[in-house]
Amino acid sequence: MKWKGRQGSSNVEDKRGMSGKGMAGIGGGVGLIIVLIVTLLGGNPSELLDGLTSPDPGSGGTYVESDEEKELAQFVSVVLADTERVWTEEFRKNGLEYEEPTLVLYSGSVESACGMAGSSVGPFYCPGDKKLYIDLSFYQELKEEFQAPGDFAMAYVIAHEVGHHVQTLLGTTKKVMPDRSKVSETEYNKYSVRLELQADYLAGVWAHHVQGEDLLEKGDLDEALNAASGVGDDSIQKKAQGYAVPDSFTHGTSEQRKRWFNKGFESGNMNEGNTFEAKNL
Repeated sequence: MKWKGRQGSSNVEDKRGMSGKGMAGIGGGVGLIIVLIVTLLGGNPSELLDGLTSPDPGSGGTYVESDEEKELAQFVSVVLADTERVWTEEFRKNGLEYEEPTLVLYSGSVESACGMAGSSVGPFYCPGDKKLYIDLSFYQELKEEFQAPGDFAMAYVIAHEVGHHVQTLLGTTKKVMPDRSKVSETEYNKYSVRLELQADYLAGVWAHHVQGEDLLEKGDLDEALNAASGVGDDSIQKKAQGYAVPDSFTHGTSEQRKRWFNKGFESGNMNEGNTFEAKNL
């Protein structure tokens, strides 16, 4: 992706090296809220529980940024600026006003309006404060654990989380997600998958417009599709336990995630990704 030398976003908040306040036990209300939010947005609650921490009296101190992290921080800022430009214009075309989200960089753990989360959760979006959260160490995880190297793989991840922000602004999440207490876990997961696949579609819409600005390089689309495949539920589960359990899927399969991202990339239309009415995901 052609990003060096381009202007980054002013909506980046750097909290790296800051200690979270922790929480008084996972059984508390805040703990429940963050687990539900992460489940809703496609995260793995079991990983979240591992990442939730109480404050460490010895934590803190000065955060020392490596050259690689500095470059990566600049990169995500430029990608965020690209999403701001694209979605501002797409909302304008539809008679709407786009509200830019804030991207929070953190290290280790962070406190959001959705609660306290550790880096093991991975990048996430909190509708409570309309912010994206990312620990830049995820870039290494994306390359090594998910075999998805390349800058546009990381750009896809950011665009996917911004897709959740778009869903929030459009009221999609509130309109389509059922009351968690009134449906089975299996049924709720089906809705979660559709929510995630729509965010993948919206990430593809963004990529379509970035390509139209001649900012993509050879191989970028493949990097994004490879990342989408790597974070598919079936791929993750098979790698972790040797088999997949479809009823527990919350993101969608590798094939589905690739397909919906590609649909958005080919269409470029934010209004054509209604995964909730699609008969075939």
